Amino acid sequence: MGLSRIIEITTIGGPGFGAVEHFKGPDLLHDKEVVLTFDDGPRVGGTESILKALDDQCLKATFFQIGRNAMAHSDLTRAVIVAGMTVGTHTWSHRNLAGLGYNKAVEQIERGISAVTTAADGPIAPFFRFPELQHTQQLVDYLGRRDIATMSADIDSRDFTMHTRTAVVESVISQLNHRGKGIVLLHDLHKNTAEAVPELLRQLNARGYKIVDIVPKDAPTTLAKYDHIARRRK
Repeated sequence: MGLSRIIEITTIGGPGFGAVEHFKGPDLLHDKEVVLTFDDGPRVGGTESILKALDDQCLKATFFQIGRNAMAHSDLTRAVIVAGMTVGTHTWSHRNLAGLGYNKAVEQIERGISAVTTAADGPIAPFFRFPELQHTQQLVDYLGRRDIATMSADIDSRDFTMHTRTAVVESVISQLNHRGKGIVLLHDLHKNTAEAVPELLRQLNARGYKIVDIVPKDAPTTLAKYDHIARRRK
């Protein structure tokens, strides 16, 4: 397939992308353009299989990694980066931030950024996705002050509810056919999703969809307090 195009964005001020009902950010995509994203990894088995499927088609995607998973499998975090993928963050331990107090939510965000950066042993993307896509305006504003972009999703595969790769493919394709384009949310920790990705890519290609890669101009800064915690756990 190959990438249709690469969109480089600035994250100054913390723009939001995906799901117009969530954010008022610019619509970056043309009709039939798709951004592939994977949450909750890295996970042994799933992440490697998805990387191979993407590489076989010369494609790129964004991986929103959980801090503690990245620390447990730092070799996989580095493998994702070596493969040319974009790595963002998804909190330290996948807590629903909308249900936490403000200070605890900020700690989840910052520990996740420091942990994934430490696991990567280098810069990552200033991209963040809220667990369960549940956010508060106060936290979105906080990310804005940190110049971290929030990426929601237009197409939620809900692959975690499905037991077969066929169901995952059908979920994504049916929603895309209705919407016409969008940021697709999948998970690289589920076996059914890893098995579904090759067929999903084939169907996207056959139906004329184009894969787009969104990349940042800069890396996020980390906070020393949380860097210290991450290095201590490494």
